[in-house]
Amino acid sequence: MRGQILSFDDASGAGLISGDDGIRYSFTREAISPPAAITSGLRVDFVPVAGEATNVMLLAAAAPAGAPSATPGVPRGDFDFKHALFSFQGRLRRQHFWIGWLICLGVGVVAGWLPFLNILISLALIWPNLAITVKRLHDMGHSGWLAVIPIIAGIVGMIAVFGSVGASMMTNYTAIENEDPAAIMALIGPALGIVGIVCLIQLGFLLWIGISEGKRGDNRYGPNPKGE
Repeated sequence: MRGQILSFDDASGAGLISGDDGIRYSFTREAISPPAAITSGLRVDFVPVAGEATNVMLLAAAAPAGAPSATPGVPRGDFDFKHALFSFQGRLRRQHFWIGWLICLGVGVVAGWLPFLNILISLALIWPNLAITVKRLHDMGHSGWLAVIPIIAGIVGMIAVFGSVGASMMTNYTAIENEDPAAIMALIGPALGIVGIVCLIQLGFLLWIGISEGKRGDNRYGPNPKGE
């Protein structure tokens, strides 16, 4: 299994590793093979045994100035395209979330002008959108499963719109067929209201995860990407 060293006490020779499975494992200096300098932020490969990391092997160098790096090999503050848009592990700072979101938005806008490919591209964009959302929630200390809130709101809203339109068509079919303004308003009014509520929920969720500050220090999802 792979993970990242969260802390290490040189005096006692004991430390803590955050595994990629979200669990923290204790380790000792003797578990490092071969012996090497140990600092926070190092990526490691290890064998978990009853809550302890054994056969620990160092994989990457620590971030500059001894600060833990949220993404190995990428200097703090730089946008890691691959990690931000395709990985569900770790945390994502606000600035990098908005960069990823704008990339997805731009690709989506361009895709709208490509016949036949727009549907495939739109489906492909689901993954990076979820990736940046989940890691942003991790940075705030929340479960990534909260990313389903706007999805569920959209599904429920769609069902409600179809139900509202269907019910109105059944009760006012003749008036709607005769283009009665009151009947048409009764048809589209509730549907527009439902769409508006769904849009507000999704916009509110976007602003919540995009504006809220991340948790200081390490949390169960990894080190703070800002090093705070």
